[in-house]
Amino acid sequence: MAHQLENSSKASASLVVCASLVEKITNQAALCRTCEVLGADQLVLSEPVNDSWEFRKISASAQRWQTVDYCAPAQLSQWLVQQQHYTRVALTLSGSCQVLTDYTFAAKTLLVLGRELTGIPAEIMAACDVALSIPQYGRVESLNVQTAGAIAMYEYNRQWR
Repeated sequence: MAHQLENSSKASASLVVCASLVEKITNQAALCRTCEVLGADQLVLSEPVNDSWEFRKISASAQRWQTVDYCAPAQLSQWLVQQQHYTRVALTLSGSCQVLTDYTFAAKTLLVLGRELTGIPAEIMAACDVALSIPQYGRVESLNVQTAGAIAMYEYNRQWR
């Protein structure tokens, strides 16, 4: 019976990756590929880019199978507030954060990724339930947004899939 309960709870797992703030098409495409490979239920970008040759080249056809929706950055705060059935998790470097390796993801998680260079604005952070950071030990201040997103997605999968 415990095995059935475990499978049932894993079946209810749902990961949405919000990359509406990510501006570079190369990062958007790499995130699309990563989301498809790691089984994210949905990727949210700021605007349609699937027809771009650069996007298709980097995503390696993942856009054919990955569900992609859109939310412009100007509407992101409002959209996040509406996503109450998900735990909204901001992946960031700033503010008071929980460490990714110590965090237990909710089954229904919406992972919010920030802009290259500037991260997640305060009004977007305020719409999130949790802020997480990835432990870093080198001299460079941050990871590439796609790499950071992949690490967080992997940890979610480790816990729920």
